Amino acid sequence: MSTKDYLEKDYYKVLGVPKDAPAADIKKAYRKLARQHHPDANKGDAAAEERFKEISEAYDVLADEKRRKEYDEARALFGSGFRYGRPGQPGQGGVHFDLGDLFGEGRGGGGAGPGGLGDLFGGIFGGRGRTTAGGARTAQRGRRGADIESEVTIAFTEAIHGATVQLRMTSDGPCQACAGTGAKAGTTPRVCPECMGSGQVAANQGGGFAFLEPCRACRGRGLVVDDPCPTCHGSGRAPSSRTMTVRIPAGVRDGQRIRLKGKGAAGERGGPSGDLYVVVHVAKHPVFGRRGDNLTVTVPVTFPEAVLGAEIKVPTLGGGPVTLRLPPSTASGRTFRVRGRGVTRSDGTKGDLLATVEVAVPEHLDDAAKAALDSYRTATEGEDPRRALMDRAGEINDA
Repeated sequence: MSTKDYLEKDYYKVLGVPKDAPAADIKKAYRKLARQHHPDANKGDAAAEERFKEISEAYDVLADEKRRKEYDEARALFGSGFRYGRPGQPGQGGVHFDLGDLFGEGRGGGGAGPGGLGDLFGGIFGGRGRTTAGGARTAQRGRRGADIESEVTIAFTEAIHGATVQLRMTSDGPCQACAGTGAKAGTTPRVCPECMGSGQVAANQGGGFAFLEPCRACRGRGLVVDDPCPTCHGSGRAPSSRTMTVRIPAGVRDGQRIRLKGKGAAGERGGPSGDLYVVVHVAKHPVFGRRGDNLTVTVPVTFPEAVLGAEIKVPTLGGGPVTLRLPPSTASGRTFRVRGRGVTRSDGTKGDLLATVEVAVPEHLDDAAKAALDSYRTATEGEDPRRALMDRAGEINDA
């Protein structure tokens, strides 16, 4: 977005706050509007999505004290005091000029040249283009912050229902001792004479071809430090620690990698922050397991319950037990499905609970139980459950 476009936008109007609104009111207005127009709350509504982007853009400028001050000063100087017309058309008061030329954004598309007003307000808009000593155009852009990866272990129930966790992270950020300049206290860095502050230089390849590469004189920073900061040794970056509250969504899987955009290391020269990737580890549950969006549980049953049929109680995660009806002659290992008692999906629906019955063999029997089993064995002597298995095995061996 051009400097002219920024100055024409009224971020205070976007958030619905007065120009002298305190930071707390700006934050409150942003949160209210963000909830109202968030894409997740307005599925498929392109207008709401565009409005959300506009609200976020306004808050990014007004929430930062330095950027807000520069924005106010720029608008006070140029935002309302000048009226402009398109090339060939008169502006108000008979003035004929293109405001884009004033900021070095002329029709040639070159961007602001050295000393242009685009350079003056580069702190707000992330920097403009510059011209190298050889006449080549370069783009002075902020450097994006690094991505950060962290790990967190949560309980099984937290993975199913969602959880809010605190992460303590150490990442590369602006050096506190020199405020990110890289220069020793009391000194300031100077603009790199090789790249004119862009951090890039044009390398000619012959035949009229050239490409941009990081400036070796300043290592791509656009600034040269003559008296480096003893803490960061002139880099302007140093390790910093912070605690972040992260929302783990319901239904997250073990080993899943969650991306939090813009929550990584801070950028340089107004560049965007990197992303935070959180790898989630889910602790095992003593009763339940998981298969996709379904929960699993093994339910012991007695031999009479499996043979004669019965109604048994089955536990559920986070709720009361449910009654499961076993039909007669239920085989050990058979799985029954309990609808809607599984994992919450992203669309709000739930998976199922898969209950597998397992015939429990008693470790100790009294005399009465042993006598009953002996009677049962005698009554079923003619039945061999392995006969079909042995017959099939013999057929295969004879083939």
